[in-house]
Amino acid sequence: MAPAKVYKNYIGGEWVESRTGKTFENLNPADNRDVVGIFQASGKEDVDDAVAAAKTAFEKWRLVPAPKRAEIIFRAGEILTERKEDYARDMTREMGKVLKETRGDVQEAIDTAYFMAGEGRRLFGATVPSELPNKFAMALRVPIGVVGMIAPWNFPMAIPSWKIFPALVCGDTCVIKPAEDTPLSTINLVRALIDAGLPKGVVNIVTGFGPEAGSPIVNHPDVRAISFTGSSEVGRIIGEAAARTFKPCSLEMGGKNAIIVLDDANIDLAVDGAVWGAFGTTGQRCTAASRMVVQKGAYDEFVSKFAQQAKSLKVGAGLDEASDMGPQINAQQIETTTKYVEIGKSEGAKVLAGGNRLNKGDQAHGWFFEPTIFGDGHAKMRIAQEEIFGPVATVIPVKSVDEAVEIANGTMYGLSSAIYTRDINKAFRAIRDIDAGITYINAPTIGAEVHLPFGGVKATGNGHREGGLGAIDFYCQWKSVYVDYSDKLQRAQIDTGE
Repeated sequence: MAPAKVYKNYIGGEWVESRTGKTFENLNPADNRDVVGIFQASGKEDVDDAVAAAKTAFEKWRLVPAPKRAEIIFRAGEILTERKEDYARDMTREMGKVLKETRGDVQEAIDTAYFMAGEGRRLFGATVPSELPNKFAMALRVPIGVVGMIAPWNFPMAIPSWKIFPALVCGDTCVIKPAEDTPLSTINLVRALIDAGLPKGVVNIVTGFGPEAGSPIVNHPDVRAISFTGSSEVGRIIGEAAARTFKPCSLEMGGKNAIIVLDDANIDLAVDGAVWGAFGTTGQRCTAASRMVVQKGAYDEFVSKFAQQAKSLKVGAGLDEASDMGPQINAQQIETTTKYVEIGKSEGAKVLAGGNRLNKGDQAHGWFFEPTIFGDGHAKMRIAQEEIFGPVATVIPVKSVDEAVEIANGTMYGLSSAIYTRDINKAFRAIRDIDAGITYINAPTIGAEVHLPFGGVKATGNGHREGGLGAIDFYCQWKSVYVDYSDKLQRAQIDTGE
């Protein structure tokens, strides 16, 4: 086997080694003998260099007209389109999910590029009538400055694109730390921007681990805002740190999402949605459907068909086009999934499908787990309350739509939700009453589109949104401007009140 390629940090337009002199291996989760690459284990000095480069670049980048900034993003989208297959294969190799999903991940970055490129000719502000004569009033969007970004491993190109592209079109510069499990996909994304003509220092990549590389980004005094996607536990730490220095902080965190299936639902459609929602990306999505809340009239048929489909899924290496579900990301996630399966059994839930690690034959050197379904669950079980981030779903029987909505709302999270029903009245009640940032009708909890805001409530997030205009709102600041051409002193409310 050829020696693994060494990848460097990207700081100030140059590929450089870490000042720590340390590196780490990026392993293929389908075969941990395969080293995808060797990456820099960065520290505070590397972050300092990256922030300094971004701060210097900001002074010129903020003055580039927004439509011109957007043209670079558009060209990056074109380059990503040309390289889609190569980048998807790189992503499958380092992250594990099957090729049809990694192709979708790259496509989401492409879609985000095209959407945000269009925003370069909008970035709408507001003009309003002044309350005084001979006075003009307006509000403008202006860039923030250097933005620190910490990205997760499950969507290693799509989510960085959600962060980087809107920041760039708004005139910000970036320092991003990709997840240590999937740094190559973020490097590939930034390569497309470099080849599209992005100036030096506008985007900087620092690879490494949270305490050594992530924390210095959050705490750096010249980083003006933070965008984080990851666990609620880490997000709480980041939010508290950002609050101490009054930095805007966008937190996109966990989920415990429910699919409600009512008696009048198209059961076959609901089962298809449940399989994709629960086992797409091996359940490693913040939007994964880990709870199926099923009305009793539909319960038996739904459970039978759901278990049957789960058992028929082919689990294997993501580069095998025949695989339906790939491995989990690393050994720690396998341990977590195994732990929760045992918890579910101890709580009295019934294993209807799966429940075991797969580690024989072709799977012996990977982190594979069976698609797992628990039946006869109830809302207060730990497997129905805590985020597992693995291919595990719990089916909970209910009597009514009101009980179903109450259970859907009955966790600390509030990201995504879904309801399957043919009754439009019940569908609209669910839209109104489910406490979540996203609600799907007759579709699973996963499948967000880039031009709508993405995010949740409660422990899922802190009110900001990624995607669509929600991202533009975060990466800009408002500036109100008043132009008084009366040629005399006008004292606003003092004079208008007379």
